[in-house]
Amino acid sequence: PRRHAHALPDDATLLLMPAWRARRQLGVKLVTVTPSNCERALPTVHALYVLSDTDSGMTLAINDGEILTLRRTAAVSALASRSLSRPDSRCLLMVGTGRLAPEMVVAHCASRPIERVIVWGRSEHKAQEAIERIRQAGLPDHVSVNTNRSLAAACADANIICCATTSTEPLLHAEWIRPGTHIVLVGGFKPNMREADDALMRSAALFVDTLEGALAEAGDLVQPIQRSLLQPSDIRADLTALARATHDGRQSADQVTLFKSVGCALADLAAAGMVQQSVAGDAV
Repeated sequence: PRRHAHALPDDATLLLMPAWRARRQLGVKLVTVTPSNCERALPTVHALYVLSDTDSGMTLAINDGEILTLRRTAAVSALASRSLSRPDSRCLLMVGTGRLAPEMVVAHCASRPIERVIVWGRSEHKAQEAIERIRQAGLPDHVSVNTNRSLAAACADANIICCATTSTEPLLHAEWIRPGTHIVLVGGFKPNMREADDALMRSAALFVDTLEGALAEAGDLVQPIQRSLLQPSDIRADLTALARATHDGRQSADQVTLFKSVGCALADLAAAGMVQQSVAGDAV
């Protein structure tokens, strides 16, 4: 099922994400993305998830869509990382200081033997706040967390780079990335958004969560494809192929890999179903 996007005033966006499984469950996530909320000291994203029975249409649960989205996004990224990052990855760079940052860091620390986390944000104050939230999120005791004001220097140190921003200009540049790095782009969800420059998109081995969603919505792909710098065929595989091991993922220790995720309604439905099963199990 496709995601429906509607433009709201002040560059805000309403997203509707439906998905269903025959004879089982259906769900709809309602999301508002309001970039100007940073001026109100409010989260950029607000979301609600409604889970229903497919046959009867009866509502089964109403969930906090934001935390569902944060955790499924981090889980999907970490799942892809198992195939795309080097098994010996020990330094993680988190670009972005929003509410997704702690979830991304914790998930990747569970997936790889991370020992050092670097946080970069345009605001040093927000970067320090993000560090505190990351430390409170349940990191292993041996993992250190600090900031680096130089994004280029931080990229040079990192084995895995996670980028979760609403930037419309590239933040990551090809010349900053060392061989063997794995890059995760999860912030840009509209064609006008960019987190990586054209040179990086052309030089990295490209993977996506879903082909349909990424080719329609990911500015990091849409823009260079429109200028004939990339072709859709340059995308090597989607998450399904990686999870089913029908594609091997990383091909060499020196290869730079890049996973672009714009979100998938089926992942939301799966996450909501797991929450419902957990609640039902606790009730029993």
